[in-house]
Amino acid sequence: MGGLNPAAVLVRVRSNSPTTQGRKGSLRSPSPLLVMAENAWNTKDPVKVSLAYTPDTEWRNRAEFLNGRDAVVDFLTRKWAKELDYRLKKELWAFTDNQIGVRFEYEWHDEAGQWYRSYGNEMWAFDENGYMKQRFASINDAPINEADRRVFP
Repeated sequence: MGGLNPAAVLVRVRSNSPTTQGRKGSLRSPSPLLVMAENAWNTKDPVKVSLAYTPDTEWRNRAEFLNGRDAVVDFLTRKWAKELDYRLKKELWAFTDNQIGVRFEYEWHDEAGQWYRSYGNEMWAFDENGYMKQRFASINDAPINEADRRVFP
């Protein structure tokens, strides 16, 4: 994407965008959002990622509940301090109007060098301006050998 900030592009999706929006507030094709979200998360920059969400965003990530961008930044900072060499891949599951269901997997290792593949599903809901107002994620981790990795930069 060159010098483009994926998180900044993601937050600029508006109801009048001909490529991603149909009638006001509904998605026609969420594929560009998925690519931009995947790219933004792979920067591992909590502040940039948080800009795609509403200031009062609601999250559930595993058993943790978050409210607001500041909580998202704190959460992602902790997450990426633990999940080293994190690399994410997202796939569209389903979408309707202002909601998207996503399947994902990502790989990372801990400080001891143990690799993991984390699998999960996310449910996203967007406000009328294209910001994500809700993100609910269910995630499971499976230990893997480094040689078995399949999500690469």
